[in-house]
Amino acid sequence: ASDLDAGTWIELLVSWCKRYPIRLVEDPADEHDAAAYARFRQLAPGCRVVGDDLVVTSARRIRDAAEARAIDAALIKPNQAGTLTEAKAALDACLESGVFPIVSARSGETEDVTIAHLAVGWGAPMIKVGSMTRGERTAKWNELLRISEDLGNPPLATPLH
Repeated sequence: ASDLDAGTWIELLVSWCKRYPIRLVEDPADEHDAAAYARFRQLAPGCRVVGDDLVVTSARRIRDAAEARAIDAALIKPNQAGTLTEAKAALDACLESGVFPIVSARSGETEDVTIAHLAVGWGAPMIKVGSMTRGERTAKWNELLRISEDLGNPPLATPLH
């Protein structure tokens, strides 16, 4: 293995996005390098750039990253924000800035399904809770199915493009 500088890494990611059907890349660069995020966005326009470590569920950081054209999507992690009010403010900052919000669980989750209700209730177009390989993840997907049955339509059905 070798270390790559930011420019070389971005070029490699861009080549993968052109070669493979990659639609979304999370944190394509160092969390302190918004310029590298923006460069990647410029070079890979068909791929959403999702801010996670760059924005840390902060309304201010989401606005700043959007203004710098570093991201066009952001993870919203309610337990990272600290309060539901702060998490909702971060989601609202996404919507106000034209950034695609993705409500997200974090590693070390439990089988609590509150995040499914938050994502649907806040009108988030996407949720990230992982594959159905572990019980805590399956619980969230099952709850989304129950919500969908109750509402009579799929609550999270926005295409990526």
